[in-house]
Formats: sequence, C-alpha cells, structure tokens
Amino acid sequence: MPLRFLKASLRIFVILGPCLFLLPAFSSEHHEILKSAEEGDPVAQNSLGEMHEKGLGVLQDNIVAVKWYRRAAEQGDASAQYNLGRMYILGRGILQDDSEAVKWFRMAAEQGDASSQYIIGSMYEKGEGVPRDGGEAAKWYRMAAEQGKLSAQTHLGFIYEYGEVVPQDHMEAVKWYRMAAEQGDAFSQTILAERYKEGKGVPQDDGAAARWYKKAAEQGEAIAQLNLGFMYEKGKGVQQDYVNAYVWFSVAHANGMNSFEQIIERIAKDLTPQQLFQAKRKAAEILKVQR
Repeated sequence: MPLRFLKASLRIFVILGPCLFLLPAFSSEHHEILKSAEEGDPVAQNSLGEMHEKGLGVLQDNIVAVKWYRRAAEQGDASAQYNLGRMYILGRGILQDDSEAVKWFRMAAEQGDASSQYIIGSMYEKGEGVPRDGGEAAKWYRMAAEQGKLSAQTHLGFIYEYGEVVPQDHMEAVKWYRMAAEQGDAFSQTILAERYKEGKGVPQDDGAAARWYKKAAEQGEAIAQLNLGFMYEKGKGVQQDYVNAYVWFSVAHANGMNSFEQIIERIAKDLTPQQLFQAKRKAAEILKVQR
C-alpha cells in the first residue's frame, strides 16, 4: 500500500475510531430499550422518547419522541406525562397547544412531580391554557416549593411580596426566599439580604444582611458583590474595611457592574500601596475561582 494511502487511512481512524467503538454500544442499548418499549414498559418508552428527542444513539426525531412519550404517559408514567406536556407547550414534534399541555402536566403534578406542579402554577398565574387564577397558581407553586423546588420557592416569595395574584404578605415572602437561599440559590440569598437590610418581613439586621450578601457574592452574584462592598465601606453589619470594600467593588465591576468606577478610584486613594496590592490580588483570586 502506498505510504500516502496508509497515512490517510490512519488519519481517518484517529478521527473516527472512538466513534466507531461507541456505535455498537449505542446500537445495543437502543435495541434493548426498543424491545422493552415495544413490550409495553412505560419507563423504556419514556427513555426511548428522550433518546429520539435528544438524538442519543438514534436519529433526532421529535415526532417519534412524542409517540413514545404518549405511549408511556397513557400508562400513567409521570416523567412521560411531564415530557409530553413540555412537547405540547413548546410545539415540538406536535402542534403547540397550551390546553393539552396543562392536561398532561396536571396528570404528572397530581402524582407529585414538582416540575409539573411549578409549570401548572405558572400557567395559572399567566392564564395560559387555563383561566388566570392566583389562588390556584399559589397552590401549585406551594406544592412544588414544599418538595424543595428552588424556582417554586423563589417564585412563591415573589408573588407574596408583590401581592398581585395573592394577598401581599412580606413575612410569607421571606419564608420562601429563605428556603431557596438555604439551598444555596445566590439570587434568593441576595433578596434575603435586601430584606434584612430594609427590615421588610424580618427585623432589620445589617449583620444578617452582610452574611447573606457574602454567601451570594462568593457564588458570583454581582449585585450582592456590589452591596457587600457598600457594607464594608460604611461599616454596616461588618467592621469597616476599605480593603474588602475595594475587593468586592472591583469584583462586581468585573462582573458587569460598570457604573461604579469612581467609587473604586475613591477607595483606592484611602489605601496604602501595600493595601491596594493586597486588595487587587484578592479580587483577582476571587474572579479566578468564580470563572
């Protein structure tokens, strides 16, 4: 064999070789799932739907995905009911239909599926596929939130805080923000810090505000980083510390808070060269970790 053909063959093998080894595994897995699905196993049917929707080991085909989701959903599989509702709401592989989406989400939600409960709540809040009903929205959000669904906890906090679909209740809002914050949600941690700073729904407490801002700031939440900078600058809830104020203002600025350059420059004037060096190094270390 001429050398150039040998080199070309080797190059093709290097590029495609790993894929060629994976093909039998995918084919075998698909064969087993297809066999179980055709025998009526709803878990296999739902899995086959996901494989076709995502193109995992098979050709991507939303219409085929809907077919398998429906077969499993009609047997009462909650995951398939959620997936079928999602396909209806997105109009993926089937005509978009909010009412039909609600039907399948409700079936899954009544079986305890938290994601479906959250979506049903959202659809009642917006009046999509069902009449707008704040009480029903809150009921379904609460069911999902009580199962630990982060987005439901945060959203329940919103609707109680603003009182547009349920009676306004700042203490109830804080309760749900806290649940999400304690799960590590940086956005909810920031909101909870704000409520402590303002004394809205909780007793005013700058120390608690600073602690929650810090938790969110360390996760990269730019607004929390900015507000933590102000807390250090003014000595509210923390000991006044211009080095840390410079650090968090700088980090917030790097994360998109672009309107505070003058504050950074002003604080820099109050630092010794050594303190400024330390502050810049610490800010760089934080950004390196967060990125």
